[in-house]
Parts: sequence; C-alpha cells; structure tokens
Amino acid sequence: MATVELRFSAQPEHVRTARLVAASVARRAGVEEAVLDEVRLAVGEACSRAVGLHRSNGLTAPVRVVLTEEEKQFSIEVGDEVPGPAGGPTEAVPGIEAVLDPDIEGEDEMGLAVISGLVDDVEVTSGEAGGTIRMTWPVARVEALP
Repeated sequence: MATVELRFSAQPEHVRTARLVAASVARRAGVEEAVLDEVRLAVGEACSRAVGLHRSNGLTAPVRVVLTEEEKQFSIEVGDEVPGPAGGPTEAVPGIEAVLDPDIEGEDEMGLAVISGLVDDVEVTSGEAGGTIRMTWPVARVEALP
C-alpha cells in the first residue's frame, strides 16, 4: 500500500496544487484516464471546503490530503481540523438527502453535493478532532512493462 501525504496552509491558491498532485498520483495508481477529471474536481471541492472551514474558523493548521493506493482501489482523504459535534467518537455527517435539503443553506452543503455527484464511494465524517472526506475509486491493474 503506497501512501502520499500532502499538507498545505489554508490558502485558496494551494488547492490547485492539491488537485494536480491528486490527479498525478491517481494516474500512477491505475485510475482510468476518463475518471481523472472527476478526481481533480472532487479533490478541488473537498480542499476548497476544508480551506473555507479553516479560514472561517480562524485556524492556522494545515489542510491534510492523504492519497492511498491499494490493490483494487485508490482513495483520497481530505481532512480539516474544525471540531464537529462534541460528545463522542467521529460521527457520520448526514447523507446526500440531507445535503440537498432545501432548508439547509451554505456553500458547505453545495460542495458536498458536488462531491457526491462526482464520486460514487464517498464518506464524510466529523468529530472533535476535525472532519474528513474520504473518496474512493476503483483501479485497473496494468502489468508493468519490462
């Protein structure tokens, strides 16, 4: 299992770098070429969300991106350090139905809706230590050339 970890200060100009790194690592991991644009867009949305959360909460901690290549899948976790619901372990954030609820407003929910539309396998969690968006894509194994 190969892992690449990227940390960057919560500045919007660094989101582009995270997108480029994610697409490059995804390509190397074997994610289909046709899906790489979705990877770039989803990582951009997740990182923009994390940057926005850090900036609006006055946090100076870096945004964390972990890219993991496994045998049959490639995953990206984008983490922020904004505390979520108190009183227990990490809790799952409401599903896409709650995100699309017209009574809920904000860019945060819109970003999650976009990510859910781009990625089939997405998990959003939040806890006292911060939140994480975990996105997973299948990989096609290509035999190494001699």
